[in-house]
Order: sequence, then structure tokens, then C-alpha cells
Amino acid sequence: MSARFDAIGLVVSDMGASVAFYRRLGFAFPEGAEEQGHAEAELPGGLRLLMDTEEVVRSFHAAWEPPSGGGRASLALRCDSPAEVDSVYEELVASGCRSELKPWDAVWGQRYATVLDPDGNGVDLFAPLAG
Repeated sequence: MSARFDAIGLVVSDMGASVAFYRRLGFAFPEGAEEQGHAEAELPGGLRLLMDTEEVVRSFHAAWEPPSGGGRASLALRCDSPAEVDSVYEELVASGCRSELKPWDAVWGQRYATVLDPDGNGVDLFAPLAG
């Protein structure tokens, strides 16, 4: 089989808000991406984060409707330390991002928190706990 994992795709309702959110987390979207219907950011290891507006998706899938209810997927971002989990979480919430789970020490040995992107997708922040 020659298929290989290449990208993560998100449908967004507001490209500007989504690009700003993910740029805050270090994703390198090109200048002007916030004004496009499709945007891509290169990720370490050759993967890409792709975002398309609802309008772009409806241009090729007219019956598409946004899902209702809670999210079923999330992105997980590893931080350098438990303190960084707390500081990134606080920075995002202070800038207006919605909190899903405040930072806590998980039983599996990680400091963990979850914020929501502008469309309600979970973005997990984590770091191994010392010892």
C-alpha cells in the first residue's frame, strides 16, 4: 500500500479567528492565510494542518452541514514542562479562548489541559510530570 498519513484537516467557520488561534500556538501559516478559503501550515516531520472554510467545503459538497454536539477529535500539543502547560493555557484563556479542562495532574503522569479552538475542536496541552 502506498497511502501514507500526510495532513490533518479542519473545517472552520471563521478563517481569520482560526489562523490567529493556531498561530498563537506556534503554527506557521503564511501571511494572508486569514483571508483565504483554504490555508495550510507545515508541521514537524512533514505533516500539514489544513483548514478550509465552510463555504469552500460546500463548494464541492453542497449537502455538508457542521456537526452538532460535542467534538470527537482533538489536537494534542506537547509542552516542554508542566509549568508551560499552565502558562500556555492561561495565555489562551486570557486572550478569549474557551476552556474545556483546566490544567490538572493526570493519573497517567502528565500535566494536562484542554482549550477549544474557535469552532469548538479540542486542543490538548500536555507535558510529562517529573519523576
